[in-house]
Amino acid sequence: MKMKSVKKILTIILIIIGLVVIVYLLPYVKAITTKEGRLFFKNKVNDLGLWGPVILTLMQLIQILLIVLPGEPLEILAGMCYGGLWGTIFIMLTSSIFSTIIFLFVRKYGKNIIYLFFNKEKVDKLLDNKIFKNTKKVELVILLLFLIPGTPKDLVVYISGLLPINATKFIVISSIARFPSVISGVLAGSNIISGNWLIGILVYVITFILIGIIIFVINKFDKDKITNKIFKTFK
Repeated sequence: MKMKSVKKILTIILIIIGLVVIVYLLPYVKAITTKEGRLFFKNKVNDLGLWGPVILTLMQLIQILLIVLPGEPLEILAGMCYGGLWGTIFIMLTSSIFSTIIFLFVRKYGKNIIYLFFNKEKVDKLLDNKIFKNTKKVELVILLLFLIPGTPKDLVVYISGLLPINATKFIVISSIARFPSVISGVLAGSNIISGNWLIGILVYVITFILIGIIIFVINKFDKDKITNKIFKTFK
């Protein structure tokens, strides 16, 4: 079977699964606009027992594989369902597991895995970019790509499997850099379910400010100005 056919079949299957999950959860997601609705939504997820985290895990897997789906709503949803602590643990654990699997698959089978989900020409063009050619800076590049808001983090997971970095370092670096975004989303969700919309928004604002300061400091002491090159690449 040709790679394009495999890609189409896999995409269709994932879209169907995603639609089923979304249709199932949509009435409950709409309910969060009221205090009663938020409590009902949280209780409904809790009533699902083990199926609650299973559904969220499937949604996250779909999000990582299809790429086009943003990860922030899932982080907010995890915070709404399981609170700040367990929501953060859940997202960090599942994202690390899926990222590791993808990283190892790409490391073993090469670009063909990436071509299942991305345009071949775009992937090759990205890999030829200078930011990935500097082997001494590859760890810093990965750190910044996960840290900078708006970069395609799931694409970075795939690309990283082709870069000169071992799996352990990749998981540690990506987890550290992913943490600010994850915890801000989870805490926002945790506050939203309690009706504290303003606090939820403030969590995001404070997180973005802190990330901005970290990026500024890194760029200040980096002679190669990798941050500027990343912005130009992914603008």
